[in-house]
Amino acid sequence: MGLERSLNLFDATSIGIGAIIGAGIFVVLGIAIGYAGPSVIVSIVIAGVVATFTAFSFAELGSAIPKEGGVYVFAYEILSPLIAFPIGCLWLFAQIVAGAAISLGFASYFVAIFPTFPIKVVAISAALILTALNLIGIKQSATVNNILVLVKIAILSLFIGFGIFHIQLQNLSDFSPNGFLGILEGAGFIFFAYLGFGRIATLGDEVKNPEKILPLSILFSLTVSVIIYVLTGLMAIGLQDYKILAQSSSPIADAATATGNYALVAVVSFGALVATISVLLTNLVGLSRVSFAMAKNGQLPKSVAKISSKFKTPYISILAMGALMVILVFALDLRQTSAITSFSILSTHVIVNLCAFKLRKKTPKLTSFKAPFYPLFPLAGILSCIILMFSLPIESWIVATAVVTISSVFYLLRSKKSSKNVG
Repeated sequence: MGLERSLNLFDATSIGIGAIIGAGIFVVLGIAIGYAGPSVIVSIVIAGVVATFTAFSFAELGSAIPKEGGVYVFAYEILSPLIAFPIGCLWLFAQIVAGAAISLGFASYFVAIFPTFPIKVVAISAALILTALNLIGIKQSATVNNILVLVKIAILSLFIGFGIFHIQLQNLSDFSPNGFLGILEGAGFIFFAYLGFGRIATLGDEVKNPEKILPLSILFSLTVSVIIYVLTGLMAIGLQDYKILAQSSSPIADAATATGNYALVAVVSFGALVATISVLLTNLVGLSRVSFAMAKNGQLPKSVAKISSKFKTPYISILAMGALMVILVFALDLRQTSAITSFSILSTHVIVNLCAFKLRKKTPKLTSFKAPFYPLFPLAGILSCIILMFSLPIESWIVATAVVTISSVFYLLRSKKSSKNVG
């Protein structure tokens, strides 16, 4: 039994936007401002350019290999199973950590509005409810996500439209307090905000006409998100002193307070709830599909690839990823979590660009969508991702290296055991 192709171009693009616009702009923006100051707007553009190189690689690979699994299945098909397994594990690890952090981000905003609820209970409840929604079906999840995406775009548009009349130019006077290094560090952290565009590629078996729709939805979702991010970041630093935003876990809401319109602050806070829940929903979709793909290839237990006969969803994969996310809700630091997630995903994007570079050499006629400026774009993607990786704290290198090392050793030991059993 296979998965059902039920997602159209709007659904897939909406999933991409839903995965991108969320905790990154509503929460991590404050961390990036702490490094870059008002020049965070340059950090947003740099991160967007880096994401664009990789988005074209995702688009070409998604068109050529329209299967569940995203970066994992690309590495499996083009490089080798030995490389694919640790990269798949690193991607899963990054998304589980990000999902737990997003759950806590949602809970923080929720408790700020309804203070009687314990933050951990809200975070766990959000993860469990969205896990249940994913079990029911991808089309149902996509429909809910479409609504959430339209709401959060409308709220950010309101913030931009209202804020433009209240910008204080003096807030931009100390534009780059930490120089170019601060801008680059800000870009490394704000890259967290762009993580979702590759999630569409994890749904290759559930998109209609994937050779055409996958690349278009990836590029559309990133383009819309970059425009919204640049305008939102510009409004935030124009409205509020960057030193205040740098200390804030709700920078957009704190920027809105500078307008004196507390109805706008309330609407922005509600938008943060909608945005984080939307990202969490798509996060669970991507996690379950990558683990499903790894199980189909025999690199995770075969039971993880079981599909519900009623809902046509990989229910064991969804339940396993939801359970791991709930466990990791306990004891997370936002700055460290953002750095580890950004570094891990940048690492997997290096592999994506490498796969795109090798794709045309290996099977030049395989893809119906060809990214422009080959081989410049995939090579620029590799180099730019590595540069941003070096801008992130040392703990992100240590954790990601540990995940890759442990998963590689596990793969080699398992392969050795299997060969002995065959012998």
